Amino acid sequence: MNENKSMLSFSILIHAHIKTKAMATRGRTKATTTIITPLPLLFCICVSLIFCSASSSEATAVGYGYTISTVNNYPITDSLTANLNLIKPSSVFGPDIPRLSLAASFQNKDRLRVRITDSNHQRWEIPQEVIPRGYSSQYYFLRSLNSNQGSGQPKQSLSLTHPNSDLIFTLRNTTPFGFTVSRKSSNDVLFDAAPNPSNPETFLVFKDQYLQLSSSLPARRASLYGLGEHTKSSFKLQPNQTLTLWNADIGSANLDVNLYGSHPFYLDVRSPSDDGRVKAGTTHGVLLLNSNGMDIVYGGDRITYKVIGGVFDLYFFAGSSPELVLEQYTEVIGRPAPMPYWSFGFHQCRYGYKNVSDLQGVVANYAKAGIPLEVMWTDIDYMDAYKDFTFDPINFPLDKMRSFVDTLHQNGQKYVLILDPGISVNKTYATYVRGLQADVYIKRNGVNYLGEVWPGPVYYPDFLNPRSQAFWGGEIKLFRDLLPFDGLWLDMNELSNFITSPPIPSSNLDNPPYKINNVGVLQPINDRTVPASSLHFGNTTEYNAHNLYGLLESKVTNKALMDITGKRPFILSRSTFVSSGKYTAHWTGDNAATWNDLAYSIPSILNSGIFGIPMVGADICGFGGNTTEELCRRWIQLGAFYPFARDHSEINSIRQELYIWDSVALSARKVLGLRYRLLPYFYTLMYEAHTKGTPIARPLFFSFPEDVTTYEISSQFLVGKGVLVSPVLQSGATTVDAYIPKGSWFDLFNVSNSMNAKSGKYVTLDAPSDHINVHVGEGNILALQGEAMTTEAARKTAFQLVVVISSSRNSYGQVYLDDGEALDVAGVKDQWTLVSFYGALHNNSVFVTSKVTNGRFALDQNWIIDKVTFLGIPKHRRFNGIDLAGNELNIVNGTSSMRKAVVKSQFDSSSQFVIVQVSNLSLLIGEEFKLEIEIR
Repeated sequence: MNENKSMLSFSILIHAHIKTKAMATRGRTKATTTIITPLPLLFCICVSLIFCSASSSEATAVGYGYTISTVNNYPITDSLTANLNLIKPSSVFGPDIPRLSLAASFQNKDRLRVRITDSNHQRWEIPQEVIPRGYSSQYYFLRSLNSNQGSGQPKQSLSLTHPNSDLIFTLRNTTPFGFTVSRKSSNDVLFDAAPNPSNPETFLVFKDQYLQLSSSLPARRASLYGLGEHTKSSFKLQPNQTLTLWNADIGSANLDVNLYGSHPFYLDVRSPSDDGRVKAGTTHGVLLLNSNGMDIVYGGDRITYKVIGGVFDLYFFAGSSPELVLEQYTEVIGRPAPMPYWSFGFHQCRYGYKNVSDLQGVVANYAKAGIPLEVMWTDIDYMDAYKDFTFDPINFPLDKMRSFVDTLHQNGQKYVLILDPGISVNKTYATYVRGLQADVYIKRNGVNYLGEVWPGPVYYPDFLNPRSQAFWGGEIKLFRDLLPFDGLWLDMNELSNFITSPPIPSSNLDNPPYKINNVGVLQPINDRTVPASSLHFGNTTEYNAHNLYGLLESKVTNKALMDITGKRPFILSRSTFVSSGKYTAHWTGDNAATWNDLAYSIPSILNSGIFGIPMVGADICGFGGNTTEELCRRWIQLGAFYPFARDHSEINSIRQELYIWDSVALSARKVLGLRYRLLPYFYTLMYEAHTKGTPIARPLFFSFPEDVTTYEISSQFLVGKGVLVSPVLQSGATTVDAYIPKGSWFDLFNVSNSMNAKSGKYVTLDAPSDHINVHVGEGNILALQGEAMTTEAARKTAFQLVVVISSSRNSYGQVYLDDGEALDVAGVKDQWTLVSFYGALHNNSVFVTSKVTNGRFALDQNWIIDKVTFLGIPKHRRFNGIDLAGNELNIVNGTSSMRKAVVKSQFDSSSQFVIVQVSNLSLLIGEEFKLEIEIR
């Protein structure tokens, strides 16, 4: 939610900002509105002025590159370093740094690091304490400088590899110098920073406030994803665009501009090469670990970084599957935080709830409508004059809030509230005073920097200051002692500011020589944020640390909640950076109630998963503007399958709780019913994300990397490995053109409906107004539980297995079980159980078997499996009797009570497959079993 709530614009093009402010008494908002007006002429002039200096004419070239002066190989430390000398100076964007150092290292077989920095002066880099990234640096020297014979002058190169790695780093002793990263197995060049001598845009440029590095790409074979945060109509990056990274309070309803987070990481999924050596779906990842503002220019056949500070610290992840790249990436930046079980329930929020009675009415109406509601949220409305850690004494008095939250807890429900970082400057406000005493606020010109947000004038805590942990954590503890909230929502942490402070004339930070394309119109980097010349602890400039603020706040808040509650924290942060997923969930911010925004939500959640933040969702039914009954109905149908599912809207819009319209309520009961049945699956995917870094919501190519058609898909996604979600994204539609990857697929709302694709194909699926297509694919085993109004109640129901037989491989699934809130996920205390399921059609039987790790926890809960459904059995397999006569049903490691099991079979609607259901079981999920049905 954009707490600069009316700062959003729902226009797709952004050209100029004109601010208006309306001051009002408490109870009404103080609005800062961004009005977007097209100024194409001004835009063209600006672009011309800024970028003309990057022309290829020698007089105005940004830089001329570097040559290699020396290369050192130290066998004892197994390292490769090179010293680089400037070829020729250029004054464009400031003087060049004359001498650089390059170091290449294989940190393990799957991870190559290439770092380029100033040889003589230390430069800003993200501190280890902000993003811990301990290294076991091992370098393997492959061969020394040698001549590669070719036309013209001999070219020298030096290569470095790891004996078990598929990656090779090659340093090219050309003029200017360059380097490449390629694969041993296929010779495919993954990153080609070898310059084109006729194009200075391809040269390495390294100035104090302008760094440039460029790589060519095989345009026909490289599909890129990531480099956010932006709202995109296409998940796959489209050529000929500039992707700007500078965290900003800009509504996500605005397309193709820098938003709340910065993630300079991309996946590159390769299509097959003509010679057949590169297989379809071979994937690698590239991270530029740099927190400074940047433009990344993507042309399809080239990617060019233009960064306004720091160093080049590149990480290459070998893959070679998308899942492996994410595992390798999150190994460096940190695995995603474990989420509490309850956070996978349905959440309701609104900016503009009037009082406690309003909140109580919403909760009651959800119950009356029979729609699950897990978590109730409040926006800044609950605060006294919008001050953090306070309650409005009239509308949200503490005693009534306590009673409200106690009732939620008694009903198995939860409560989450919002915090903004700006602390109101008010001598009677205890939080402000304690912050002054601790001296934890961001400084400018030697004094605390004064910004302005909802409460008026504010100071901002400096989360780089070691004292900020005690200050912020102390305020959270005092607040939670008053009201036992269950999670915290961190907003406005880009940082957002309602004013733009003038630059300091003597500083080159507020107005750097290279203008990144901030807000899509080259806005100054100080626009509506804390000025770049402000100082954090240790004299770290806001210029360098700006993009880290949301990460730092999330990290401090996460530790505070862990210390206070001893449980798994739930935090939702708007602003993120590399590694934020280790501490927080995320939502896509201030979208709009439009059909386009509904569609854009899919690329946004998929990107968040790639960035290592798998717990993500978009505001269901749309945040800004008035939704409609049809849009809200279609949105809950989709949103029920976001990892994080929350309905949220802004104060000036109509109410859009799911019970408002009967048709929306009907759809909500249906789709949330399936979501709650799938809770064990979602939760197990969270466990997988926490242990391996794999996203919860995934692009189709994660499961079907060999199918190049999946690389283009932005309108469908997978939950986990095998649940395919194909939503309606257009008004009036009652069918959906969906891509069905290879295999058999079964409708999870009615498993007798199936479809089969011998190879991937587009099909038209019926999608009446109350239906979304959700299918499970062959080779998957799902552990489901029953529908319920809360996750707590759902966890008390019996499990059911859905075993989808595959014609080509064994079926597999798993379920992770614990108390849903312990910090120690799969930890040494063994307060958890992991059950793996295997199934297949083999010879004359179909079977499912389980393997249990730490079964005691599940046994203590008395969880049972009471039903198993086999799908996808080819119809030519005949079942004889199917009523327990003879030995058709054979239960291994069962008990005598299994003899009451009932077995039924039927053809599915396609008549291609037989469905077999085994009910009246009482299999303890914590005990290993084998259930086998013989086919005669």
